[in-house]
Amino acid sequence: MLKVLLLFPILIFFSLFPGKILAQEPKRVEVDLTNQRLYAFEGQNRVFDFIISSGKPWWPTPVGEFKPWAKLRWERMRGGSVQYGTYYDLANVPFTVYFYKGYALHGTYWHNNFGVPMSHGCVNLKTDDAGLLYNWIDFETPIKIYGQTPAVTS
Repeated sequence: MLKVLLLFPILIFFSLFPGKILAQEPKRVEVDLTNQRLYAFEGQNRVFDFIISSGKPWWPTPVGEFKPWAKLRWERMRGGSVQYGTYYDLANVPFTVYFYKGYALHGTYWHNNFGVPMSHGCVNLKTDDAGLLYNWIDFETPIKIYGQTPAVTS
């Protein structure tokens, strides 16, 4: 009898609010290149709104719809060209979420010029913001990238 009395409030709650506890709203990420912002949603609720730095116009961030294919807590990134002075070799890039080929959402410690395109195509986030996103995003979370990269000088 005691077990029934203890379960009764739980049964009433689930009958009044079916699926509210177990159902999770679908997640999605949107990257707005025009405004250099990343938005994360659960259903219609915006849970994150972060300033970013996308790829420069001559190294654009790809537009389209993607899903994460790898998540790495730390990653070494190398690329560019020694000949053209664009080479980079960055150790311990934090909170890396690859979404298309070698393109990723990731934390950034080498600049603080967010809101301005700065990368070779990746989406640069403040490291704290990248950590929040990294822990929230899963491999089924769609990532939609849209808009027009703003003009920059050099």
